[in-house]
Amino acid sequence: MRFILPLCLIATTLAIAPVRFDREKVLRVKPQDEKQANIIKDLAKTNQLDFWYPDAIYHIAANMTIDFRVSEKEFHAIQSALDQNKMHYEILIHDLQEEIEKQFDVKEDIPGRHSYAKYNNWDKIIAWTEKMVHKHPEMVSRIKIGTTVEDNPLYVLKIGKRDERRKAIFMDCGIHAREWISPAFCQWFVYQAAKTYGKNKIMTKLLDQMNFYVLPVFNVDGYIWSWTQNRMWRKNRSKNQNSKCIGTDLNRNFNVSWNSFPNTKNPCMNTYGGPEPESEKETKAVTDFIRSHLKSIKAYITFHSYSQMLLFPYGYTSKLPANHKVLAKVAKIGTDVLATQYETRYIYGPIASTIYPTSGSSLDWAYNLGIKYTFAFELRDKGKFGFLLPESLIKPTCKETLLAVKFIAKYILKHTS
Repeated sequence: MRFILPLCLIATTLAIAPVRFDREKVLRVKPQDEKQANIIKDLAKTNQLDFWYPDAIYHIAANMTIDFRVSEKEFHAIQSALDQNKMHYEILIHDLQEEIEKQFDVKEDIPGRHSYAKYNNWDKIIAWTEKMVHKHPEMVSRIKIGTTVEDNPLYVLKIGKRDERRKAIFMDCGIHAREWISPAFCQWFVYQAAKTYGKNKIMTKLLDQMNFYVLPVFNVDGYIWSWTQNRMWRKNRSKNQNSKCIGTDLNRNFNVSWNSFPNTKNPCMNTYGGPEPESEKETKAVTDFIRSHLKSIKAYITFHSYSQMLLFPYGYTSKLPANHKVLAKVAKIGTDVLATQYETRYIYGPIASTIYPTSGSSLDWAYNLGIKYTFAFELRDKGKFGFLLPESLIKPTCKETLLAVKFIAKYILKHTS
């Protein structure tokens, strides 16, 4: 007797297979004029292009460096269109699947021990949060600030003494699922803060006088999905009404000039801003927590990748914030300090003019709420690996970034009341 699987079971089984990216490529193009910029936009309308930089077709402009992923099937059509129009392009990644597999280039030191030189999945990160509290009970506590769409917990680690009234800095990582170097930095920061307290002069002074609230993974569901199903996933995993497309870009879901750009209105876009501001459980949990600690939070820092930038408001307008000179000064010194370790060069400036305009971002929201020191790091690299930074570069990236964060924290401690 033949055993016939029910159709629904077959569908489920097929859906579990992770997306593969065999022979997919990442191209870099720099349109020389408006005509060439429009050619890229037209190609995006007829082909499935995944924009890595900038993050949406809407931002494409002349003289801008544009990185995008293209399938093996569509590559030849894109290539011939670029050649026909005499547009110079570079192939950054020849086989995406190969690069995905090459990311894991660090051997595990001791099986079972949490490694800061490797990318860690959500199960490992959650176990690590427990371990940190257990190991440093006087310094680290874990606060559940909410749950995700798929009912995963959102944990903030509070680093510092138990006084709620002290100055604090809120930091988050992993708002975009595929930017794995970001949660790796948050883990490194917590580890270094707890480990070097009492040994490192600057860290000891900071933790004696202020608290850090660290959200190691903002977009937990998306992060899990990027590990299990689709390495290139960016958004969260919420269902969208009247659309088969899943997910909202959490960094377009904040209540600040929300939905003011066309690229945030389509649920199938990577930059979809959601049905309304703070519609997503993850966004709401973070905004509620920050609002309830607003008296003590003096700075907000968020970590992304890639492109090596240190950004400050605004993203939704070219208007500069009232204290832009101070923000520019802190960002300049921060990037100089970062470069002292490995000579990694960052550029700095307001979001809109330095990277590209955005609406509904956490950075602008926090600034408009009254937190006058808000910064976004776009971590390594500048495109050779893009979102697929190899594990062998985690520690160098974290070490140099920590120098900049410590400088910013020292500045906040000294210059805020």
